[in-house]
Amino acid sequence: MAARSKKTSVHAVSRLPGATIDSYNLELRQPEGEGFIGDLASQTAFRELLDRARKLHATGKDPFGRTSTFELDKKSIDLVLIGGDEDAAHLVHLAVEAFARRLVHVIHCFRTQPEWEGVKRIVLGGGLPESKAGELAIRRAARLLRNERAGIGLVALRHDPDEGGLLGWVPLLPARHRRREAFLAVDVGGTNIRCGIVEHRLARAMDGSKARVVESLQWRHADEGPDRGEAIARLAGMLNGLAAMARTLQLPLAPFVGIACPGRIEADGSIATGAQNLPGDWEAPFNLPRELVRHLDRISGSVPQVSMHNDAVVQGLSELPRMRAVPRWGVLTIGTGLGNASYTNL
Repeated sequence: MAARSKKTSVHAVSRLPGATIDSYNLELRQPEGEGFIGDLASQTAFRELLDRARKLHATGKDPFGRTSTFELDKKSIDLVLIGGDEDAAHLVHLAVEAFARRLVHVIHCFRTQPEWEGVKRIVLGGGLPESKAGELAIRRAARLLRNERAGIGLVALRHDPDEGGLLGWVPLLPARHRRREAFLAVDVGGTNIRCGIVEHRLARAMDGSKARVVESLQWRHADEGPDRGEAIARLAGMLNGLAAMARTLQLPLAPFVGIACPGRIEADGSIATGAQNLPGDWEAPFNLPRELVRHLDRISGSVPQVSMHNDAVVQGLSELPRMRAVPRWGVLTIGTGLGNASYTNL
């Protein structure tokens, strides 16, 4: 069901100036078999399709050698599409075609839901679209939808996905914090935690289209396997360091931290479900905003307000200025899983 917030909540808000967040983190189960519909169009699913192509269609010596499909980096896969081994390129194209058709199927499944009724455009974010193979799969899926006359367009995130989860906090920034030029934002994922100083530049463009990430830090926590306490301490250290950097840059920083996180976010800022890939147990009754604020330095003389929302919602909102031409739109973030959200412009 759609996840909505109370009007008085500073977390998981559903209404903002000019738009409403109609749904996010919809969990559509596959009618046959286990898992969710979104699992069919994740980065993991693309790797599975490429692995299947290697096993069934490779001729002679495997063009990727002995390296496991799940250990191939994006660059190795992309290189074969731009002048690499012809057999390897053929295998990637097979996987791209199969993935594009799966993505179209997943899109149709979401559009049957009441929360996605009337959606005319979908932003595709996450890690896969930034690769050549992912870009090709999106273009192919868009063509398949046009051939079907489905009445829906696909657009890739225009900026780096690493920044989308930070920039999307601009439309969510409370009015009282907009008087200062910048704020801190966090994008928490199953592999990385990214923190950044976001300069909203609303004086230049009230729709947030001129916002930029001034400085950012990234920690690949998956390589270290920290427990929850260690992760919170490291996150607080990154934010305190960025706050100090903002002072050095003489950039007036609002006492506000926006955190984009997987899962369904409750009105009190706790995570109801979907935090299984994060370091430690982050689900309720644990409350990240309350715990984190105890470790943060004061900003501009005040204890910072810490707000939480779903990561797909935030990444989608980074594209809000480009979505004004359509009444209803959505976002699918193609990562380890498939994040989703839908919106209505007011």
